[in-house]
Amino acid sequence: MKKTQLYLLALVIAAIGLGAFYYKWRVLNFPIRATEQTELWEVQARVQFQARKGPNKVTLQIPRDPPGYDVIDEKFVARNYGMNIVPGKRTRAVQWQYRSARGNQALYYRATVYRDQHPADYIDPPPLPAKPGVYEEPYLTARTTVLESVRERSVDSASFAGELIRSLAEPAGDGNVALLMERVKSLEQRAHLAKSLLADRQISARVIHGLPLTQTDATVSLMPFLQVWDGEAQRWDTISADNGVEGWPEEMFLWSISQKPVLEVEGNPRARLEFAVQSTLDDALEVAKARLEAKDKNLVAYSLLNLPLQTQDVYRILLMMPIGAFLMLLLRNVVGIKTFGTFMPVLVALAFRETRLLPGVILFLTVVSLGLLVRFYLERLRLLLVPRLTAVLILVVFLMAMVSVVSNKLGIDQGLSIALFPIVIMTMTIERMSIAWEERGAAFALKEGIGTLIVAILAYLVMSVDWLEHVIFVFPELLLVLFALTLLIGRYSGYRISELFRFRALATDPVEPVPPKAG
Repeated sequence: MKKTQLYLLALVIAAIGLGAFYYKWRVLNFPIRATEQTELWEVQARVQFQARKGPNKVTLQIPRDPPGYDVIDEKFVARNYGMNIVPGKRTRAVQWQYRSARGNQALYYRATVYRDQHPADYIDPPPLPAKPGVYEEPYLTARTTVLESVRERSVDSASFAGELIRSLAEPAGDGNVALLMERVKSLEQRAHLAKSLLADRQISARVIHGLPLTQTDATVSLMPFLQVWDGEAQRWDTISADNGVEGWPEEMFLWSISQKPVLEVEGNPRARLEFAVQSTLDDALEVAKARLEAKDKNLVAYSLLNLPLQTQDVYRILLMMPIGAFLMLLLRNVVGIKTFGTFMPVLVALAFRETRLLPGVILFLTVVSLGLLVRFYLERLRLLLVPRLTAVLILVVFLMAMVSVVSNKLGIDQGLSIALFPIVIMTMTIERMSIAWEERGAAFALKEGIGTLIVAILAYLVMSVDWLEHVIFVFPELLLVLFALTLLIGRYSGYRISELFRFRALATDPVEPVPPKAG
């Protein structure tokens, strides 16, 4: 395979891994820290009314895809009531019905709200042209005068609506405004009055409702907002019905853009709607998982997060093995550290995770040292390879059992974890180390043995990082990046770092020229 093809393959694989990681991190909001928490809001809407004789039907507008937030859980609490969800264009409502309700009734809608990355501005298609109403005097003159006064203080539809709201908020000193506001008792009515005034100037407007999310437990009310259509920019501009300030507040949760009343109870205009908001903190990973389940259960069903907890714990360890193997690759192929076996240091590092580092090193040195002594004695017996390996294996198991018994007697709990050491790998290490000792000398065997232990210790230190374990488990696609780097290192055939130190004399000492022979 040509190097260009290898580089392109590695680039594609790394791009896939990084792209999947970025999507899960920034779009799906999976946390990169195990202890990361996210803020949730428990929102409750309580409908209370006195039931009338005969059938009772209640309609409550509820959120649908609110910008800047996401609803990850919903509950509808209404005893004995039938319920159905009525979807609309950018709207959604719940309908409760009961044929023979009596007395005081209380219905609840509860939602768990989570902040996400949706844009703050809510965009809708262009509305139908606004149609002016028909009004009698003196209201017609008052409306015209107020609109002309506001027009002089504005430059576009958004500023026009803002100035109009501010004029309606201060009726004192202006008889025309006071006349228009004489029947207005709430912000809701003020917003609808501003909407009808804007229609006189053929400015399309609508009244929407938002719910402020507070940091502490609180009883809150829906806030009306006026939205006017900007024909040039092709967007809705949001204006506060309270003070005429333009823009959607950051801590405001869009409840509904429906032009129908938020609450409708047939035959009962005195029904009450109350809201309560509670802010809590929860584990960011669990919140992201719940958010995915609310949108598409398959996104979680085919992931590690849906495995049983015991299996998840196993994969948290297994997914760290490629990290240790990649570190060993760097230390062997780039640095130049010699080891016994290819993956034996990684397996020993896994055992260190249970025994901890210092007790694990002591156990490793103890078993290998005693195994070598017996292995040298077996060499004098002239045994064949398979019987010799079987004898060493039996010896290794026996030594592990003896060390565990002694450790238990001395009250050293770490010694009980020696059984987690890879027995076959330990057996092969003893065999290979003894052969290297005989064929190439004690120095060479000890050098590779020390190199094996160094790599195992470094792999243990890296594989024991809690943050790294969390990231690899939540974002296993990052292993594709390691795979791509492994492909690139696989074609590296240059000097190792240890060789640069080994042969540094050749680079510094000048080579004296050989004098020509005398003729």
